[in-house]
Amino acid sequence: MTHHPIALVIGLENAIGLTIVRELGEHGVPVHGVARDPMAIAAASRHCTAVIRRPDGPASAWLPDLIARTGAKAVFAISESDLLDLGALPSRIGDCHLLVPRPDRLERVIDKRRTLAIAEQAGLRVPQTWQPQAGEDFAARIADMRFPLVAKWANPPEIMPILADAGLEWLKTEYARTPDQLMALLDRYAPVGRWPLIQQYCRGVGLGQMLYMEDGRATLRFQHRRLHEWPPEGGVSTLCRAEPMDAHAAQMALSERLLRALDWDGQAMVEYRYDVATGDYWLMEVNGRYWGSLPLARHCGAHFAWEAYRRRVLGQGSPAPAPRDDLRACYMVPETKRMVRLLWTPGRISDPFFRRRPVADLFGYLIAFIDLRTRYYVFSLTDPRPWLRDMAQMVRKAVRRGRR
Repeated sequence: MTHHPIALVIGLENAIGLTIVRELGEHGVPVHGVARDPMAIAAASRHCTAVIRRPDGPASAWLPDLIARTGAKAVFAISESDLLDLGALPSRIGDCHLLVPRPDRLERVIDKRRTLAIAEQAGLRVPQTWQPQAGEDFAARIADMRFPLVAKWANPPEIMPILADAGLEWLKTEYARTPDQLMALLDRYAPVGRWPLIQQYCRGVGLGQMLYMEDGRATLRFQHRRLHEWPPEGGVSTLCRAEPMDAHAAQMALSERLLRALDWDGQAMVEYRYDVATGDYWLMEVNGRYWGSLPLARHCGAHFAWEAYRRRVLGQGSPAPAPRDDLRACYMVPETKRMVRLLWTPGRISDPFFRRRPVADLFGYLIAFIDLRTRYYVFSLTDPRPWLRDMAQMVRKAVRRGRR
């Protein structure tokens, strides 16, 4: 196998970092992982050739020295905070490529209001959206909204510390079925004078279209449908399946148009709610960082981290191979937690519109483990140690809870 220059991967704690480590390693790239905890799951991968304990402080403070010491030619980061931090650095340090979005572009997609406005101009269908502002006549605006509604923060990294200082909990999503429920939600945040986006609730299934953009065109495309999420009403994808590339073709063209309008370079996932009954696609957001369902893309041969590495570091411009579209991927532990909630604590599901089908859900959960199309986010026969470490850590946590 050809061996390429070293890549640094910052963030080994979850299945996303593990997927990037495996993907690069399988292509002959020596990966040096940077982690706060040397027992992070991706650090156990046979593809992680060195583990570096993350120094204190922002990555921008210690990364240049680390690049000089390791001779790395590429840097990948997982978390949004690291992407924003590294984006403030030059796109290259010496001959090392920082494979992260530029900060102006990343901030554009983090801010859901800006994304939706640009998307509407590009011809995409966006849900009715209202950003409450101090001094507005809330009652009049509420009267114009189409219920049911979902509330979610336009810029989570910005609002989280503000809510924490005020003793308010950050909630990813909240739901309002009536004007009174919405007014109560708005009143809760009045003390800080900041409110979440209020958005039309869109029925349907989650559809993610993933693209790697270079110079205004997509060089790699992949798409998947979310089958299950944790928590059940919306969150991390726990079971998903690849969608054939000849499906949703017109929408894929719109996704590419949107990323071009955003002046985007690199990987991104354009997320929709797809109503199978009506054929409508409602834009939810653009995810500018590596996404939770990346393991499915890797299993299907859509290698987004390698695409960035080979194009930027190796200068390879050849077309990427067409990915498979017949696999599904399961995030085993969250999928099990989802099943437990559906069966034993359904009252904790916050989405009042969620349809619970206990028998069908249990059957689907069990059949996934014997379905020959199923792959896994963490478990791998050829790289078993991350899964073993993950299981051992779960057992230790359960024992500690039992002793309390």
